[in-house]
Amino acid sequence: MSSGSVWIGIDLGTQSVRVMAVDETGSVLAMSSQPLTARRSGREHTQNPDEWWSAVCTCCKQVMSRVAAERVGGLAVDATSGTILLIDQHLRPVSEALMYDDGRAQDEAREVQVQPTWALPKVLWLWRRTQSRDREVRLAHQNDFINWRLAGTPLATDSSHSLKTGYKLQEDRWPFDTFRKVGLPEPLFPEVVAPGSILGTVSAGAAAETGLPAGLPIIAGMTDGCAAQIAAGAVCEGNWNSVLGTTLVLKGVTGRLLHDPRGAVYSHLAPNGKWLPGGASSTGAGIIAKRFAKEHLEQLEAEAGERGPAEVVVYPLHSTGERFPFVAPLAEYFELGTPRDTVELYRAILEGVAFIERLCFDYMKMLGASLAGTFSISGGAVNNQLWNRIRASVLGRTLTIPKVTEPAFGMAVLASSVTSSLEEAVSRMVSPGATVEPAFGFQANYSERYERLLRELERRGWLPGALASYSLEQAGTA
Repeated sequence: MSSGSVWIGIDLGTQSVRVMAVDETGSVLAMSSQPLTARRSGREHTQNPDEWWSAVCTCCKQVMSRVAAERVGGLAVDATSGTILLIDQHLRPVSEALMYDDGRAQDEAREVQVQPTWALPKVLWLWRRTQSRDREVRLAHQNDFINWRLAGTPLATDSSHSLKTGYKLQEDRWPFDTFRKVGLPEPLFPEVVAPGSILGTVSAGAAAETGLPAGLPIIAGMTDGCAAQIAAGAVCEGNWNSVLGTTLVLKGVTGRLLHDPRGAVYSHLAPNGKWLPGGASSTGAGIIAKRFAKEHLEQLEAEAGERGPAEVVVYPLHSTGERFPFVAPLAEYFELGTPRDTVELYRAILEGVAFIERLCFDYMKMLGASLAGTFSISGGAVNNQLWNRIRASVLGRTLTIPKVTEPAFGMAVLASSVTSSLEEAVSRMVSPGATVEPAFGFQANYSERYERLLRELERRGWLPGALASYSLEQAGTA
């Protein structure tokens, strides 16, 4: 692994697979993506794992056609948090892949006392419904499936993807006593190592399928939210990164583990020993795709930008249930007031997501997290300049948009850290990009609308009173 090494980052997203080749200075040498299909019906959300592998093979071949194989030093893979499946000893799926927001495991969630979209209740749901108990099967997180296909054999998993499967980060162990009580056998669960550890190497067979060099180190990755956080350079205490895509994911850095009695906040453990608290809201850009035709978005953004804040207030859920900053399985989209036209509705939705983002930060501060560092934003929504200005104004903070924001880039940075440290890898590879300044004063333009949203969420019984009171107090002193 020379100073001229190239690092491969693989991102298994909701809608696509993306692969990047990045050098030691953070320059992206090659990039490729392939779309993914999914099946959604009510609480069900599944994908075909073999499609993940096919997309990874195609992307890696395209990237490697532009990179000298002898320069590549290693690869790391991120995936959606809580997406799991069961596989057999030949690395073949014996179940469908339940995606991060599949919510069918309601009964199992009550048994293990976590949210139904977390991985653990879904593992239990699958185990009880598959016809594979007489065969040697094991749990695989989404990125495990790709790592193990690359190696041609089962490997350890990483503690980041294992978090929602019940792994005890502070104790560094699986809770097998809990698993036994609900009928989950120990061999179902893989060994766990820290992100940034070398798991194995690319097999000759996988090299032929992907174009990656045989023997290339496979490095333990992190979830897509953590990958985006690394890509944004948010690895020091007090720094925060918001990823606004289909959903809104907020992650930051603390020196100590935050305790959230309601379970809306969970914390990953970074390779540098810092805690990465965060959560994923069900609000986000998904509601935009659901409500507006893609070909009209540019015009809507332009017209909405010419107006001031919307009079109507929107809680912009695109599906039933909220996960963060509060847990409310029955929460649903609502409007306070009637939009006078499509433009006002569009702007109100942008503002509604920004209000929930502010509420997320309020809750983190309420739990004791420092907000003294930089705030960065990433995800597909950063291409919407109006939305960026609204978010900066509602938060009352300068926001930075890193030069490269994709999770695949974050995985390339993490892979590079095996030669030094995560902080050093971020220092040499992550470059600051544009900044976004508040365009409107929060107190004058948004405070009253934010308070209306908070009071309505509390009235409906979704937002806990303590958080509502704290956020109202914060809004009053902004």
